[in-house]
Amino acid sequence: MFIECVDARANEGGMNERLTELETRVTFQEQTLQELNDVVTRQQTQIERLTKEVTTLKSSLAGLAPAAVIPMEEEKPPPHY
Repeated sequence: MFIECVDARANEGGMNERLTELETRVTFQEQTLQELNDVVTRQQTQIERLTKEVTTLKSSLAGLAPAAVIPMEEEKPPPHY
């Protein structure tokens, strides 16, 4: 009977250690998950900002320089024709 009680307490101590270890791991995982979420949120904001900048730059470039190639209907025949 005494041996069973000692074994149960030893087993309980091991279980408490395992439980503490698991709780610690979960805490670190939650912290890591939050940090990753913050990074993803920042990156999404950057992507949206950069997309707007690219759109603005495209519009600016399109307005600055005329097209280097004219449409076929406006193309004149070569002089030797």
